[in-house]
Amino acid sequence: MEPGSVENLSIVYRSRDFLVVNKHWDVRIDSKAWRETLTLQKQLRHRFPELADPDTCYGFRFCHQLDFSTSGALCVALNKAAAGSAYRCFKERRVTKAYLALLRGHIQESRVTISHAIGRNGTEGRAHTMCIEGTQGCENPKPSLTELVVLEHGLYAGDPVSKVLLKPLTGRTHQLRVHCSALGHPVVGDLTYGASGQEDRPFRMMLHAFYLRIPTDAECVEVCTPDPFLPSLDACWSPHTLLQPLDQLVQALRATPDPDPEDRGPRPGSPSTLLPGPGRPPPPPTKPPETEAQRGPCLQWLSEWTLEPDS
Repeated sequence: MEPGSVENLSIVYRSRDFLVVNKHWDVRIDSKAWRETLTLQKQLRHRFPELADPDTCYGFRFCHQLDFSTSGALCVALNKAAAGSAYRCFKERRVTKAYLALLRGHIQESRVTISHAIGRNGTEGRAHTMCIEGTQGCENPKPSLTELVVLEHGLYAGDPVSKVLLKPLTGRTHQLRVHCSALGHPVVGDLTYGASGQEDRPFRMMLHAFYLRIPTDAECVEVCTPDPFLPSLDACWSPHTLLQPLDQLVQALRATPDPDPEDRGPRPGSPSTLLPGPGRPPPPPTKPPETEAQRGPCLQWLSEWTLEPDS
């Protein structure tokens, strides 16, 4: 996948109510900052000027977020009703996401459950970053859960790395990057949570939103984006040991029934159910009842369905 430009926006799903784009790495979703020469918002306006909604702050209703450095599937609602149906799926934890990543080192376990609570880092000089509970300066840590499946071992620019499938069962800021770093296997190219002095060499952060399913009442939005971490696309990546075929995991993800909106237990379809092996991961933390103070901002957000400007 070549670097992003206004013209080369990739669409992987389109219906009357939704678009799913394959976002480039190092592209913000939206921004009011004059210095941002390229954003997904600008790409969409260039490609689909007729779909821009003047009633929204940015012209498009982005249903969820991806970090600036993360590539992959991102869903856009094309009207307020579709945005509301997607919002309910996210709120009821019915959305399934899976990411591909290259991580530093060879992970020996075939499957790992990462359950460190994640909070904001209040340490001076670490503004806008997250950390795991127990880290000095960690503020308001919240329960977080990620499933990891090792796909391949290999080398990236001569250094040992593991290609993995990651499935977040909660949705904390920078969750996958923080959890992988806490595991001792940071994402290759992660300048924030990676090894100091080592991550400036890769041309991008190796984290990609690979699979997305949003089962709205009107339609099931389901996409599987192309795998960007192939030797044919990046000569620095040289896999040598296959541990779990990716296509088998994709088939299992597609075949998994959508979660019941009333079910607050373990979410089906996590990689732990796709691989043999003893033990089961703990269920994702149960969300406490929504307070009026929390409900107000949610309703305001839903009324326009835009993301806050990046700071």
